[in-house]
Parts: sequence; structure tokens; C-alpha cells
Amino acid sequence: MFRLRFSLCSIILLFFITGKELRYGLYADPSPAKSPSEELATFQVEPGFKVQLVAAEPLVQEPVALSFDEDGRLWVVEMRGFMPDIDGKGETLPSGRISILEDTNGDGTMDKSTLYLDSLVMPRSLGLIKGGALVAHSKALWLTQDLDGDLRADSQILLDSTYAKNGLPEHSDNGLLINTDNWYYNVKSRLRYRLINGAWKRDSTEFRGQWGLSHDDQGRLFYNYNWSQLHADLVPANSLTRNPHHRHSSGIDHGLTIDRKVFPIRSTPAVNRGYIPGTLSKKGRLLEFTAACSPLVLRSTVLPEEYYGNVLVCEPAGNLIKRNIVRENGALLNAYDPNPGKEFFASSDERCRPVNLTTGPDGAIYVADMYRGLIQHGAYVTPYLREQTLKRNLVLPIHMGRIWRIVPNNWTPKKAEKMSALSTSALVAQLSHPNGWQRDMAQRLLVEKADLAALPLLETLIQQSSFNLARFHALWTLEGLGQLKPTQLLALLDDPQYFIKTTALQLLEKSIHQAPQLQEKLDQKVLELAKGAKVKVALQCALSAHMLSSADNLKVNEIIIDQFVDLPLLRDAVMSSLRDLELIFLQKLWQNPAWQNPEQNREIFLEMLTAAIAAKKDPTELMQLLNLLHNQGKPIAKKEQVVLNALAIAALNFKGAKPIALPAQADLLKRTDLPLEPNAAANLKNMFSWPGFKPELTLNVQNALDEKASKQFALGRQKYLATCAGCHGTNGQGLDRFGPPMAGSEWVLGDEKRLSLIILHGLEGPIVVQGKKYGAPEILPVMPAHSVMDDADIAAILTYIRNEWGNEAKPVTPGTVGSTRHTSQGRVMPWTVNDLDKYVKAKWPIVKTPKGQK
Repeated sequence: MFRLRFSLCSIILLFFITGKELRYGLYADPSPAKSPSEELATFQVEPGFKVQLVAAEPLVQEPVALSFDEDGRLWVVEMRGFMPDIDGKGETLPSGRISILEDTNGDGTMDKSTLYLDSLVMPRSLGLIKGGALVAHSKALWLTQDLDGDLRADSQILLDSTYAKNGLPEHSDNGLLINTDNWYYNVKSRLRYRLINGAWKRDSTEFRGQWGLSHDDQGRLFYNYNWSQLHADLVPANSLTRNPHHRHSSGIDHGLTIDRKVFPIRSTPAVNRGYIPGTLSKKGRLLEFTAACSPLVLRSTVLPEEYYGNVLVCEPAGNLIKRNIVRENGALLNAYDPNPGKEFFASSDERCRPVNLTTGPDGAIYVADMYRGLIQHGAYVTPYLREQTLKRNLVLPIHMGRIWRIVPNNWTPKKAEKMSALSTSALVAQLSHPNGWQRDMAQRLLVEKADLAALPLLETLIQQSSFNLARFHALWTLEGLGQLKPTQLLALLDDPQYFIKTTALQLLEKSIHQAPQLQEKLDQKVLELAKGAKVKVALQCALSAHMLSSADNLKVNEIIIDQFVDLPLLRDAVMSSLRDLELIFLQKLWQNPAWQNPEQNREIFLEMLTAAIAAKKDPTELMQLLNLLHNQGKPIAKKEQVVLNALAIAALNFKGAKPIALPAQADLLKRTDLPLEPNAAANLKNMFSWPGFKPELTLNVQNALDEKASKQFALGRQKYLATCAGCHGTNGQGLDRFGPPMAGSEWVLGDEKRLSLIILHGLEGPIVVQGKKYGAPEILPVMPAHSVMDDADIAAILTYIRNEWGNEAKPVTPGTVGSTRHTSQGRVMPWTVNDLDKYVKAKWPIVKTPKGQK
């Protein structure tokens, strides 16, 4: 009894000394290492499934990435140098390796390990290629090959010395996933790679994700960030970035869900921010994702039918794997948790760390379990986590690891088929396999084999198969072989299946240059296709219009923007194809009756065109635009004012830059009746120079933003239009039945941390703005969270709304948003005004509640 009292007093004393909120089980559970059989007993999995051990230490140690080769062998990246002690001492030693595991007797358990490559510094990923693998280690990308077939690397060539240059394992390039377009993609990266005519090519692409990468049947890439569990691309890579004068706000890095809730089955105190209220529940369990990684799109018919197309996401800090159902909504994707409160897979063993997922040739789900107590890299270990880890002996043991297989209860293992031994015709037949793994592998092998005997077989498959995914893979196999035929692709534009039409249209972008005599026919086909097209076909028409003649490019995009101007993704797609045609397109719209008094979505698109024209910095075009707005001195009408405002905002990007030299002062700039605020008018004028005039170096205008904040403001306008204007209006005055006004709002002008909390988590219920109460049905009952947006974009929006429409307040930094995000971790519901007020008063007592609120 004395010892118990003493322990309780010690815990109470520790609370007061450290100032940290101690919760149930925080120090009580030492979480000792378990054997594989003991760990297996800690698993809970959805009904109808079972978990089986595939491999464990010493056969495999510290596994972080898995990939099956064409013969069913499992390649494993072993990051054996990760955090050998609490300070990471020794992680730079070459202790990592790539192992190849085999099941030699077909019983489902790996019984043989071959060391493919060792003496690696922190290896992080691999991508299988013919005769070897691309391997990321030692802050670089290496081309490794097994030249004699003994499954050991005989050659290692430096392919890219800049790959993974950061070096920190949580923030370095990884992935090396070959997609259906025959490129190897990465996350935490802007790079992709491909073997073309015997040489490896590096190409730039959009930045994506943090750790782990997957794709669906249509080749859409899926990835995530530690704080946001599921993102995806809605369009083909690099298709929205063709226009260097336009910065897209949709289509790439699309957040599928704002749901961050997780449901561990044990206390999880050893997380980096466990001391922050709201991170852990009263039982000490993680409330939301903090280490989301390695999404996997399920494309296996071995699993129940309702699981096909679902996406699993690992959360190693919570010892669990979440399942998401993905649904298509027109051209968009969204996801939801089908079983809130219970995860697809969870363990009561704190050392169970699912960090990577893959599908096997057997259709099963394979899980890389790093199996260790400490998974936070030393560069980010907080004093709280350090104390947790040392006090509860979580550092050791290291060099453990398990690989698990999740399968239906009635599943039995089968010996893997050796696809390397299949003939060309047999590989073509595999493109019709119901499972995605076999289709992907067959395509890769056919492209690597480069056997032109496959061509007639592929063409027959495209023409005769009733399985659209087989036709899809056959088309991309032809692309990989460099054997696309424009005539065949043109004919497919009449195919009854939209998926084949859009694939053919995308592939024509790569091959039409081979047949310039078909250009006119192509123009006519796409123009006809765009008329009355449904959204998915219209989207690809817009993305592919850049390959048409200029005149037909403009016609196609005018048809599409008239039909789909309300969809941000379609607006971005049109802009991508209008490179160097923005002014001409604007002039076309200027004459279109539908654009004379533009409603809000048309206003947004006019602003996008204007921003692109300004970004091009062409004096001749800008002079034409200014003259168009001047309109022979007539009063400024609505559409002119929209473009004028957009031009004034775009001018903020020119602060600190060389002004655009006009041949003479534009008549518009002589006018004194421009409907602009003094700041905006001064910024617009200082965007230009002309004979006898040079811009002022400084502006004597109250509250003028500095150069950095000005560029943030300009970016914020574009993000605001794409994200917020639909509810609050382009003019910040609010919209009936949607959202309250931003102009003059005490919420907007008040404390930036309070405002950040609203953007991050949303707001529910009535709110008072400038003395007027807004509630349903006057506005929507809930403002949604925007937590899938990154800190910089949120900060840009907040800086914009705090300095537009007569508002004046200091800019918001990404750091402020990031710190607010961290301190409010665990908030999974929208705020009410009362909840927000209580939270802010507890966190930041000096922050005042806006007047009129209770």
C-alpha cells in the first residue's frame, strides 16, 4: 500500500513538474517485444479475414518497402540503420540491405532469403526493372542489375545523385512505382523516370505526397501526407501544367476525405505530440492520423467484391490500417470510412508498425511491419517522446521485423506462377486477368521484352475484347513499345466506352505528330466529341485540345467552358491547353453574349485568363488588354471591372521585379475613374513603365503589403476563387443560402490563430458578423474543414481575405497555420462558436472574442 501511494504521489508530482497532462496507461504499459505468434494474437481484423505470418526476423529486419517480382519472389527494403538509439547514432553506417524472399515449397511462408544488395545507407525504396531494380539509398538513385541470374546485384550505377537529397527518411524521395503510362513515379518528389531507347530519362512532374504510392485501374496516382490520409490525382500526370502562365488549383493532390479519425485498440502514448491536449483520448489512444503512409488501392478479386477499388492506409503510430471506400462523383473522387469506430486492421501490440502495403500475385494483402518501439526519426523527437521512449524501454530491441498477409478466411496459398517464362502471346492474355497485379506485370514485361510479335495480338485485343481494362493496358503497352498508330486511335474516338475514348485521346497527344496529314480529321473529331460531351470526356477534350490547330483549340475550349464553367477542374483543364492563346480566348469571350454580364463562375474564369496574360509579361498583349478595358473611354462595365481587378491583383507579383515596358502610356492608365482602391491602382500603375515614367520604388499608401506578402496575396486570390468563392462570393459579400460576408468581418480581421482554426476544422451553427446573425437556412449549417490543404495555401487565402474588400490586417504565415494545426490536433468535428471561444481562451487567453458573440 505504501508503494502504491508513493507511486501515485510521484505521478502527481511529475504532472506538476512537467506541466504535461498524464492520461491512463501513459507510463503503466512497458510494451515488451513479442514473438511473431504472440504478436499475431494481438491482431483484430475485419470479419471474414485472417492474418498469416509470411516472414519474421532474422529472415527479414526493419522492412520498409515491399515489391513482388514476376516470379512471385518478394523484394524487401530493410532500413536496418534507422534510429539504432534514441539519438540516431550510427544511422549513417552502411547497414541497410535489399533481400529477396522466396517460398520454395508453396506453403505460403517464406523460407529462403537471398541478399541482393547490402552495405546501403538508409535504403528507402525500390522499383523492379528487367534484370534488377532501381534502388534509392545513400541520398541517391542507383541502377542495379543481376547479370548472371543468381539474384545478387553484380552492377550498381549512379543514376541520379540528387534523388533523396534531403536524407531524412521521413522527408525524402521514395516510391519508384511504375504506373500504367510506363513511367516510374515518386512521392516527396517532383521527379519521374523511364527507360527510353536504352537510356534512362529523368523528367519533371508534379510534387506528390510523403511516403508510399499506389495507383488505381485507370492509372490515377494515390498518396498521402502524415496528417492527411488520402490524396489522388484526378487527371494524367503533367496534363494540368502545360501552361507556364497558369497555376492550377485542382486536379492534382486532390484530398479525397477530411476524415482524420483513427481508432486504435490500445493506448498509444509514444507519439511525438502526445502531450498536446486533443492528440490522445482519455484512454491515451491516438485520435487522428499523425503518421499516415503507404496507401494501397485494392485491385484483387481474391478479396470480397465490395473491397475492389477500396484504399487501405497505414498508421504505424496507432498500430492500425484504415480502409476507405472510394466513390466517383463525375470527374471527382471522394472517400469515406465504411466502419467508423473500428479499423480494417489493428493491433494491441505497441510495437506493431505497419509501414508499407502491397498486393501479391496471389491477390493477398501484404503488410511490412517494422516491429519496433521507436519510429520517430531523431530529427523530430520531442522531449516528451524522448522521455516516453526511454522510460518505457521502447528503443530496444531493434533489427526485428515481420511481414504479414491478410486474406479471406477461405483462402489457401498457391505456388506463384513464373510469368518470366510466359510466351509473348501468354503475356498478352494476362492483360485480361481480373486482378490488377497480373495486368500491370504483363504490361511491364511486354514492354521490356520488346517483341514486335505482340503487335497483332494487342491490336486484336483492343478491337475485340469486351473487358475495357484489358483494352486500356493493351493501348499503353503499344505506347511503351513505341508502336501507337494514330489512325487506330482516331477510330477509337468513336468507341461507345468513354474510358477508351479518353485513353485514345490522351495517347493521340503522344503520336499525332507522326501523322500530320491527319491533323484536320483530328480537329474535326475532337470538336464533334466536345459538343454535348459528358464531364469525363469533356475533361479529356480540354486537356488534349493543345494538340489541335489553334483555331480548333479555341473552339473546343469555348464549347467546354460554356458547359462546365462551374467546375474548377474543367476551368484548370481549359487553361492548361490555352498556352499563349489566353488573350485571343479572352477576346472571343468578350464578344460572347453569355459573358457580357458574367455570373460568378464566369468571373472566376475571366480572372484566370487575366492572371495568365499578366504572367506572360508580353508588352504587346498587355497593351491590347489595357485598350480592351479602356473601351474608348466608356464607363467601366462589369466584365471590364472583373478583368481590371484581376490585373491589379496580378500586379502584386511584380513587386521587386522589372516592370513591363510599354511603348507609351495606355489610355486606361490615364483615367481617374478606375473603380480600384488606392493600393490596387498604385500597384497596377507600377506594374508598367513607359517613356517618361518609371515605377515608384516605394508606395506611400497606408498598409501596403511588402513584396513577400504581396505575392502571397496574389496567390491567395487564386486559391480563394477555387476554394471559397462558391460560398462567400468573389467580392467577399457572402452569398444567400451559402456563406456570410468576409468584407469587414471581425472574424476575418481578428486573431489569425482563431481564423486558422476555422479554416482547418470548419464551423457549425449560427455566427454573428457585424452585428447580424447568420444561420440556416440563410447560410449553410456547416462550413466544411479544409484540413487537406497545406499550410502555405491556407496562409495565402487568409492573407488575401484579411487585405481585400477594404479589410486591413497583418499577413498570416504558413508557420502560424502549421503551429495551429499541431496544437489543435485531435479536433475531428467542426467548431461551434462557443466551443471555439472556450478553446481559444484556454489556449491563448489574450485573444479576444469578436463582438456580438457569446
